[in-house]
Amino acid sequence: MLQADSLTAPQAAEPAAWQAQADTLQADTIVPPTLRPWQPDSAEADSAVLGVGHYIPRSYFGYDSLPHPGYGDSPYGVAGELVPKAIGTDNVVTAALLACFIIGMAAVSGSRRFVAHQAKNLFRPMREAATGDTETSAEVRLQLILALQTCVVAAIAYYSCTLGSDPAWFSTRPPSFFVGVFAAVFVAYAAAKAAAYTVANTVFFGRRRNLLWLKFALFVAAAAGVLLFPVVLLRVYFDLSVAGVAWSVAAILAAAKMLTLYKCFAIFFRRKGGFVQIILYFCTLEIAPLATLWGLLVATGNLLKQNF
Repeated sequence: MLQADSLTAPQAAEPAAWQAQADTLQADTIVPPTLRPWQPDSAEADSAVLGVGHYIPRSYFGYDSLPHPGYGDSPYGVAGELVPKAIGTDNVVTAALLACFIIGMAAVSGSRRFVAHQAKNLFRPMREAATGDTETSAEVRLQLILALQTCVVAAIAYYSCTLGSDPAWFSTRPPSFFVGVFAAVFVAYAAAKAAAYTVANTVFFGRRRNLLWLKFALFVAAAAGVLLFPVVLLRVYFDLSVAGVAWSVAAILAAAKMLTLYKCFAIFFRRKGGFVQIILYFCTLEIAPLATLWGLLVATGNLLKQNF
C-alpha cells in the first residue's frame, strides 16, 4: 500500500482576517485600522488614530492605554499652569547681588578715610573743598564701580516691583534678561546726564567748578547704590512689599536731591545769589531728566510685555 506523499502542492491562501483580540503568546501582529490595541470592540474604534500596517507589540498590557499614551482618547489629569521664575531663584541675579555685596563691603572697609573726607566736603565751602581734595585714581575707579552697581541694584528693584510682581504677565525669558535691559536704561540715563552736566557747567561756570560738581555727583550716586542695596535684598529674598520699597527709594532719592540742591548752590550760585537761576538749573538738569527716566522705564516695560 502506497503511503500518501507528505509534500503536497500548495493550496490557495485564504484571505487574511484582522485579529480582534491580541494573542500575547505570539509575535507582533498587525492591528486593524478600525481597532485600537486596548479596545477589541469596534464600536468605539477610530480609524484616524491607527493607519493600515501599523504594528503594536504584543505584551501583557496589550489592551491597556497606558503603554500607548499617543493613542489615548484623552490626556490623564489636568493641564498645569506655568509659574514664572522668581527673581530670587535666578542664578545671574543672585551672582550680581553677591558681587554687589562684596564690592560694597570692600569699598566701606578699605575706603573709610575717603568716605569720611567726602562726607565732610558736602558741607564745606567750595574753596576749602577744592584745596583739600585728594582723590586718587583708585578711589575714582571705585566710585565708578559703585555707580555702576547703583544702576544694577536700581534695575533689580524696578523689575521686582513692576514686571516681576505682575500676576497677569508671564514670560519664558529669565528675570536676568529683563534686569539687564533695565540696567542698560539706567546706565544710558547716567551717561546722558553726565554729558549734559559737562556741557552746561563748562559753558556757564568753567571747567574747575564742573570738575567739583562731577566728583560730588559721582559720590552721591555711589552712596545711593550702597543705601539701596539692603532694600533690594529685603525685596528679593524676604518679600518686602512694593509700598515698602517705594517709600525707601523715595527717602533715599529725596535725601540725594536735597544734598544736590545744596551743593549746587554752594558751587555755582553762592556769590550770585540768584534764586530763580538755581531753581531753573535744578529743574532742568535734575527734575526733568528724572521724569524722562521714569517715562523711559515705563515705555521699556510695556515693550517687554508686548514682545516677550
